[in-house]
Amino acid sequence: MKFAVFGAGGVGGYLGARLADAGHEVHLIARGDHLAALESDGLRLESVRGDTAVDLPATDDPVEIGPCDCVLFCVKAHDTRDAAPDLEPLLGEDTAVVSFQNGVDNEGWLAEEIGAEHVVGGVAYIFSTIGEPGVVEHTGGPARFVYGELDGERTDRIEALDAALSESEGVEAVLAADIRVELWRKFAFICAQAGMTATTRLPVGELRETDASWAMYRRLIEEVCTVGRAEGVDLPEDTVDEWLEFARDLDPEMYSSLHYDLTHDKRLELEALHGSVVRHADEVGVDAPMNEAVHAILRPWADRAER
Repeated sequence: MKFAVFGAGGVGGYLGARLADAGHEVHLIARGDHLAALESDGLRLESVRGDTAVDLPATDDPVEIGPCDCVLFCVKAHDTRDAAPDLEPLLGEDTAVVSFQNGVDNEGWLAEEIGAEHVVGGVAYIFSTIGEPGVVEHTGGPARFVYGELDGERTDRIEALDAALSESEGVEAVLAADIRVELWRKFAFICAQAGMTATTRLPVGELRETDASWAMYRRLIEEVCTVGRAEGVDLPEDTVDEWLEFARDLDPEMYSSLHYDLTHDKRLELEALHGSVVRHADEVGVDAPMNEAVHAILRPWADRAER
């Protein structure tokens, strides 16, 4: 298959390297110092599931790549609307654009720009980032990638993607029966983990040891599940307990990408996370006070980063 990785950072770079090792044609789209390093030295992946190095074509201009079988769309959620128009040169008649991003709104934003027929939902469970230009560091997490057509259909293209990812070493590939459920399941966890580590500036271990903070962590998950169910998403009844058990087993020093961005003066995905919960909650007429609190606390920091 011919792949374009739009946003070759922690998630996109990891998948690009693994797919290239499996024999697929992979093109990387990046920018700045990272792009310069990819062009001169290739992509190096340092992973707990095995290191690799690949020399792949890299560019900041999708026109140089042309139509692909599949585009892995891995930019930060706050860049989705700006980046979506640049997808056009990569689209053939049946190209799948798979959003491996945080939040539950990206697929809709993409559909508005390129048409819903091109959009595939995706969820990434992996702790990885750009360690330095040209280097992606995968430090933990299952490297589990879940994906599916938005209507649940088993199309030829989604089965081809499933085969490509399933055959790639270091990738746990899951073709979902209902990708909306999977998007909201992860959304529930990430709003708790990101929200609590960012607002307290503390790792999950200290949150677990503080009764009031751990109770808020739980309530953040509960609120997202309530909002999702009010929108008709069939979330499993054990979602809250499942995520709390998962969080109890996390490395006590674990933070979140939102915390990293906050403490490194980078733009925040706040509106794609807690801001999104607040908007969806308002639309379906339910309360989400814990998510409102996180949003209110972090909004000035997000504004500062935007400036």
